[in-house]
Amino acid sequence: MAGLAVGNEADHASKRQRKSAAQTTTIGSASAFVEFSVDYEQTKNLAAGEAVHSDTISAGGHMRRISFYPSGYREVEDKSYEHLCMVLELLSKTSTIVKAIFEVLLPEKDWQPAVIAVKKTYHFGASCFSWVPHKLSRGTGLVQKYVKDGQIKFLCNIRVSHSSSTSIPVPPSDISKHLGRILDTADGKDVSFTIDGETFHAHRAVLAARSPVFKAELHGSMAEATMASITLHDITPETFKVMLGFMYTDALPVEVELGDSPVDMFEHLLIAADRFALDRLKLLCAKKMWDNISVDTVATTLACAEMYSCPELKHKCIGFFAVEENFKKAVLTDGFVKLVQQFPSIIHELRDGAAGSLGHDG
Repeated sequence: MAGLAVGNEADHASKRQRKSAAQTTTIGSASAFVEFSVDYEQTKNLAAGEAVHSDTISAGGHMRRISFYPSGYREVEDKSYEHLCMVLELLSKTSTIVKAIFEVLLPEKDWQPAVIAVKKTYHFGASCFSWVPHKLSRGTGLVQKYVKDGQIKFLCNIRVSHSSSTSIPVPPSDISKHLGRILDTADGKDVSFTIDGETFHAHRAVLAARSPVFKAELHGSMAEATMASITLHDITPETFKVMLGFMYTDALPVEVELGDSPVDMFEHLLIAADRFALDRLKLLCAKKMWDNISVDTVATTLACAEMYSCPELKHKCIGFFAVEENFKKAVLTDGFVKLVQQFPSIIHELRDGAAGSLGHDG
């Protein structure tokens, strides 16, 4: 029994020594790049099947480790064929197949471009242990070329993805398509809007769910709550139609469907979105207006942003004015004259914006 205890103690000491010979640095999250340093002197005499292990590596939601077998994964009869072996091991349990591309780079002493030692695709499933030897033989050539300061440094790249063949494909959401069909039919519609002689039918529940303004009008104490038909002013039929479509589908039509002047339509829609508290539509329109900004339109766009409380678009326009070349041209437009007449204080904001730009450049 005493002899057995001594043997176990020696074996544990050997394992501790082998484990301490590996130093691992992990960089990354979904995948991992690992610097795996092995003390050559401590590991060169290990028998076939004995390994030095890296620290546990988290990549792609699973725990792994890399094992280095200096004398090969298993013993072979012909010693001339002994070669090093790198193993990628999945430690965490999984019921799905996980695909990992394992690439090992072995820099030379002078850090010349690394050679690819192993590049292998592993499929982890029922078997959580996969390995491949690379054809790098042991011996003096290994020491002369790759051992520096007693260390061999492996650069290991692990890229992880889950195999689609084991998962159930889910189509993208098509709720907007179905709601759009509801808008195109007469089924269940319980309220209508009349604008310049045109009538639009809709569902109170949908409008109330999308807009707090419509919710107050259609389900509150206002007169519209009991009206089957409501007349709207200060909005065109074209604008209301696009806005109504957005409320059902959460999407805008392509620009070619918005008439001869899509930018004007985006401005009208922004105004309508502000009126009915459709915040996402408002920002979508602001983005479209900004995407089409020019020295000829920036003043009018800024006036719209100021009038209808769109600070995101306002900030962009002031930044546009802060560019000296833009300012020189934009101040000559009729839109700028109207802007200053309508919002005299905007001059101070433009001046502050220009000063801030100069200060930032400096």
